[in-house]
Amino acid sequence: MINKNIFLLSALLSGLSCNSLALDKNQHLAGGTASVDNNMASAFSMHSTNMTRAKNILTFNGGNKFFEEPWAQSAGSVSSQDGLGPLFNSNACQNCHVRDGRGHASQAAKGQLGDDFSTLLIRASKSELTTAQTARIEQSLQANVGDACIGGQLQHKAVFAVTNEASQRVSYRYKTVNFADGETIELRDPIWHVKATNCEIGQDTVLSARVAPAMIGLGLLALINEQNILAKQDIDDANQNGISGKANQVWSIAAQAVTLGRFGWKAGQPSLRQQAAGAFLGDMGITSDFAPIENCLSTQSDCLNAKNGNSHHNNTPEEFEVSTRILDKVTFYAHHLAVPIRRNAYAPQVLQGKQIFNEIGCGQCHTESYTTQKSEQFSELSEQKIYPYSDLLLHDMGTALTDFDKHSNTVDGEIAVEFLAQANEWRTPPLWGIGLAQTVDPNATFLHDGRARTILEAVLWHGGEAQTSKLALLKLDKTQRRALLAFLHDL
Repeated sequence: MINKNIFLLSALLSGLSCNSLALDKNQHLAGGTASVDNNMASAFSMHSTNMTRAKNILTFNGGNKFFEEPWAQSAGSVSSQDGLGPLFNSNACQNCHVRDGRGHASQAAKGQLGDDFSTLLIRASKSELTTAQTARIEQSLQANVGDACIGGQLQHKAVFAVTNEASQRVSYRYKTVNFADGETIELRDPIWHVKATNCEIGQDTVLSARVAPAMIGLGLLALINEQNILAKQDIDDANQNGISGKANQVWSIAAQAVTLGRFGWKAGQPSLRQQAAGAFLGDMGITSDFAPIENCLSTQSDCLNAKNGNSHHNNTPEEFEVSTRILDKVTFYAHHLAVPIRRNAYAPQVLQGKQIFNEIGCGQCHTESYTTQKSEQFSELSEQKIYPYSDLLLHDMGTALTDFDKHSNTVDGEIAVEFLAQANEWRTPPLWGIGLAQTVDPNATFLHDGRARTILEAVLWHGGEAQTSKLALLKLDKTQRRALLAFLHDL
């Protein structure tokens, strides 16, 4: 365990201001008492430290089993884990969320095409809509309208005797960014090469590349009071600080009503259960009580005619390919993947970096802390002070990070692509655990599409509402940059 008193004394002796030291002395416990003391490759795969009840531990382990093990094509040897496809991106949750961590974009060499899409997928939504379709999206009754050729998500794999939807590759162009002190850094900008197999992707279709996000701390985010999130909205930038956070409002299957979106790169999911069901269907082609219809288009006859995995278990037909019992276990598992304890939260350089982080404006979107609501269902996560560094709101991140069309051209940023989220808007990602991302998986990359190979590259891609903060970063000297990065790598 970290000896925070030694770090605080060291900070005092180093001359940091009293204001710098007026910090919560428990901030190293990023996930409250549910935090786990682990800084190894398994750091993101542990259950909440304060989980002591045997029943909960068994449920967590059961969810881990179904999250980790591969699913088989219909009529597989294990009836509870068949039903893969017909169209899919991966056959196991853990394949995308490597050791429960974030995914990566293909590491294509300069001048080469990369084909590693093992942890990255591409969403699709039409931008030319009927009046009725536009109204439903504006009212958050549906997320979007999928492309007529590939639907709402491109599935590049298929089971035997079914044709996959498309091929996808990525290449990069490079640019050099200069710091005020003369140092430089090279950034890579992805060019997506997407070609459908048997049809043409629409000219009006917006594509959105997204790597798998880390799974830690999600249950804690679910318990943040909705009003605490909504209170941070500033849609019209009333305070004229250039920041105009917006909450996504989405359709909740459980509530049968519009509610706050919290999860996913565009805050398009209201709950972890709905997110899990969406991933089972979209990523693996596996139906559930929340997503009961196979994701085949009316034109995909081989997909429509493929056998499903509604197998018979103990001579009882299952209505869905992933049973409600299994989906509940996976949801419980997702709620309780713990956030690691910070390693050096009170070191002088880290405290200096935190001060710089706030001075250049990063904290305006990356809200430091909340206290979770009381919950009997998730008692281990109840009433915890947590430090996710996110406001969970949507922000305009600038043209460079805006979604694209089939020719890899940037589209109009004001096109809605996921409920109220526009093509240029992204939910502020929680920063907790980011410093361990490449410890958990050395191949992990950053930003929604994995273009950034380092945390510093990720910050330098910020634009739009974060443009002022990025320009301030470019003016920092080497010592200040090192301090800022020490802070970010400690999260």
